[in-house]
Amino acid sequence: MTRTRDGGLQRAERRFAATFGDMARADRWWVPGRIEILGKHVDYGGGRSLLATVDRGFHVVSRPRTDAAVHVVDARTGSRLDAVLSPSLPAAPAQWTDYPRTVLRRVARDFPDAHRGLDMVISSSLPSAAGLSSSSALVIATFLPLAAANHLEEHPGYRAAIPDADALAEYLGALENGRAFGPFPTDFGVGTQGGSQDHTAILRCAEGEIVQYRYLPTRAERRIPVPAGWSFVVASSGVHAPKAGAVQARYNALAAEVEELLALWCTHVDPHATSLLTVLESAPAAATRLHELAARFGSAPAILQQRLDQFRAECLEIIPAVTTALAAGIVPDVGAPVARSQQLAETVLRNQVPETVSLVESAGRLGATAASAFGAGFGGSVWALVHTNGAAEFATTWRREYLASFPAREPRAEFFVTTQTPGAGRMVG
Repeated sequence: MTRTRDGGLQRAERRFAATFGDMARADRWWVPGRIEILGKHVDYGGGRSLLATVDRGFHVVSRPRTDAAVHVVDARTGSRLDAVLSPSLPAAPAQWTDYPRTVLRRVARDFPDAHRGLDMVISSSLPSAAGLSSSSALVIATFLPLAAANHLEEHPGYRAAIPDADALAEYLGALENGRAFGPFPTDFGVGTQGGSQDHTAILRCAEGEIVQYRYLPTRAERRIPVPAGWSFVVASSGVHAPKAGAVQARYNALAAEVEELLALWCTHVDPHATSLLTVLESAPAAATRLHELAARFGSAPAILQQRLDQFRAECLEIIPAVTTALAAGIVPDVGAPVARSQQLAETVLRNQVPETVSLVESAGRLGATAASAFGAGFGGSVWALVHTNGAAEFATTWRREYLASFPAREPRAEFFVTTQTPGAGRMVG
């Protein structure tokens, strides 16, 4: 891919030269953040989502080593990880280095022939723990250079287990959450029981596009262009919500609800069911039957029933309606289903905070066609879909209104208009 050399890449190149000497044989990589347009807490249940990249992310400069040492340096702060490719590499919970550590440990275990480490500098323009998937982007920013240095795609075991880019996204999701994948057994990951939505968006979204994916297995359903004359504006609330930190237990509880619903179905109806979405698609009465099972055998029947309704609405009603409207260019029609998704997040997922609720409400007052919180929740960001011609003014006004209500969030809050960039890959040109 080709991408303009912006300040982030230049910063990474300067830090690399200062830390590791010259730039000879160094590779450059781009790993974007993403917007989860829709698909709130459904990917780990085999659900579907609507995704797009943003024009912020990680610039990476890397060079293979001849030994197994790995040095990862943050271009902005100078903080670093000095480690080695090893299946016994310990975790570093609640630290940014836990993500590259998890990659190194899993790659060393899954691919024992990988012996070449890296010198690497990362430069991020993503606000951290803001719902834009900075953590999964860091996983991918570590994996891609490491895989290239060790020619993993040439390994027969790699090709058999990871035959294409969709499978790679699913593998990287398993790498992060610690689950088994194909022939590769479990690991402890980073402790968050998420899915592969973020990795799919970062790897598989394309420039100027919105993509609809489903999971378990990961596969594309639709690709549509961003409607002409419309832009996404992103508001990062400034409420720090690291999904591998303080909110991890609340995040994992939402995943556990979906796992329990699937387990109920497997126990009482079909032991071979693989995902909640395939269960709901299996028969017209499947949702009713699962409601009954939750009522009779569920650990918290009312909560499980509400979660089932949220999952079903998001995957089978809301996302198809929005995708159809966007594909037809009838952008105003996305407003009502998006508002329904947001309402379900507030009342069923219970993962919203006053700041994100306020941002959605103010976006509507200011004229956004649609707006929704996204990401893990418990903080994070909100997107708004607005006319491109007025997007910059909208962002300025949106920010001013927000900070008038939540002045303490000013140090971390960020508002920006974004385009949809290419997915992650090596930079050329």
